Amino acid sequence: MKRNLIKAIHAMQIFDSRANPTVKVRVELDDGTVGEAMVPSGASTGKFEAVELRDDDLEEYKGLGVSRAVDNVNKRIAKRLIGENCYNQTKIDEAMIKLDGTANKSKLGANAILGTSLAIARAAANSLNIPLYRYLGGINGNNMPIPMMNILNGGKHSDNNLSIQEFMIVPVGADNFRDAMQMCTEIYHKLKELLKKNGLSVSVGDEGGFAPNLENDEKAIEVILEAITKAGFNTEREVKIALDVASSEMKNEAEKIGKDGYYFWKTDEYKTNEEMIEYLESLSKKYPIFSIEDGLAEEDWKEWKELTKKIGRDITIVGDDLFVTNTKRLQKGIKSNVANSILIKPNQIGSLTETLETIKLAKKNNYKTIISHRSGETEDTFIADLSVSVNAGLIKMGAPARSERVAKYNRLLEIEEEIGT
Repeated sequence: MKRNLIKAIHAMQIFDSRANPTVKVRVELDDGTVGEAMVPSGASTGKFEAVELRDDDLEEYKGLGVSRAVDNVNKRIAKRLIGENCYNQTKIDEAMIKLDGTANKSKLGANAILGTSLAIARAAANSLNIPLYRYLGGINGNNMPIPMMNILNGGKHSDNNLSIQEFMIVPVGADNFRDAMQMCTEIYHKLKELLKKNGLSVSVGDEGGFAPNLENDEKAIEVILEAITKAGFNTEREVKIALDVASSEMKNEAEKIGKDGYYFWKTDEYKTNEEMIEYLESLSKKYPIFSIEDGLAEEDWKEWKELTKKIGRDITIVGDDLFVTNTKRLQKGIKSNVANSILIKPNQIGSLTETLETIKLAKKNNYKTIISHRSGETEDTFIADLSVSVNAGLIKMGAPARSERVAKYNRLLEIEEEIGT
């Protein structure tokens, strides 16, 4: 068996798409091959995610510096991994997890561990002179995902008056990824025309979607449906709507006003737990909705079960903050008949091996897997290759604008050129 040993590991502080520091890791093998990875960062984060280690020094970057995570890579992780065979990904990731020694990677930082994990995988692929998706998935990784394209932003991702975080379009009728991109970009441009025509802002949010002030969240759905129709597509067979409610944020806002339910803080609307379920059910019946992500908060397991029972046969019910790419939380959901899909974010769990284990568990139990970016992104395209390697079927990468999003779409177009449609 070919042995390419890790010769050097070096991390540095770079910046994500929100101008916040993040970690970049460079790995060099003894044959001179190099692999690099950049770690994204979320704004609407689940409380059960692995710890993104920050400096907490308010004198620099508002406490968001990552020099501690960088030092952990350059000193502790490098010392442990230099000399290891780069192809032993599981052994390498387990070694870092053991070195950290905490349940949530709070000692070394999930950002430090993940950056190293992904850089080593990329170096291994480069050393074999094969694409990353082929290295990760072998000959079985050959299905292109359908994009779930965020074209209108709200919640914590924008400064407008919409509390729902993401309004997406899903080109379910596309024959291939290239056609899916054409459909989505034409709708994106049509939406811009409609907003400008109505005197609304066409500035964009964190993920490149437009962020206008509208009457309420349902008006956002309706203007997107109008854009779909005016772009020449129908909502029965070709393009549907997907929502990321990010309801844990609404739960937190409700707690601030001394209530238990959900507070749409931007439009001053309050809903009890029961009313929230009814609201989501009504949206699924009123509009051509493909999926609802994080419709309920991350600890409302009872309500999640009820929502899944009511609309889970017809709608993709996605757990993000609920599952945080964690096998233990996903297993609880499976046993409780909660949701039917999981969002996969490698930086929620902190290593490639654990990410792949979560995907494997989901697929074994017929849960859909949706590979996802974060709102604070970089130009790194790892998740594009990952989606193909595991035949995820669906991927979230934001709007077809802002280079940190477009880089990932363009990478998938390159992969489709290689493997065919």
